[in-house]
Amino acid sequence: MLTNVVDAAGGLFYYLFGFAFAFGSPSNGFIGHHFFGLKDITSSTLDYSNFLYQWAFAIAAAGTTSGSIAERTQFVAYLIYSSFLTGFVYPVVSHWFWSTDGWASALKTDDRLFGGGVIDFAGSGVVHMVGGIAGLWGAFIEGPRIGRFERSGRSVALRGHSASLVVLGTFLLWFGWYGF
Repeated sequence: MLTNVVDAAGGLFYYLFGFAFAFGSPSNGFIGHHFFGLKDITSSTLDYSNFLYQWAFAIAAAGTTSGSIAERTQFVAYLIYSSFLTGFVYPVVSHWFWSTDGWASALKTDDRLFGGGVIDFAGSGVVHMVGGIAGLWGAFIEGPRIGRFERSGRSVALRGHSASLVVLGTFLLWFGWYGF
């Protein structure tokens, strides 16, 4: 639960820098450079609802990683990670695919990647790719959980969780996804 609060706090960096890196126009194919702190956003085709929508995706990308490094990282390290991911890494990757100036964007009017650009439906590529790769590196760097293996290297069975809460969580996720 604390990781969700930290991810939301890391979202402050998305407000200050991330949205500008992702959708600041005019820009180059790699990174945007306009709308820092949402300055002059209402004078463009974008508005605050676009920011909030993209902010939720940025936090989701950071939250995807929390399961892979659970119980293995310290609070300050996770805060730094979340701030860096939502403020720089995710915005740059989302610029590549979703900005009209991104090098892989299907929204470009000319010079599209492979003639058509990359079509990413509902963040399935950008959000989950960024979160998954960050989670993979986090798990690799952190190593296994303390108590997961004996000194000999043999696996220790972890205590199970409540099956009823797992089922409830699954239904809540399904319900939320149906609305998406």
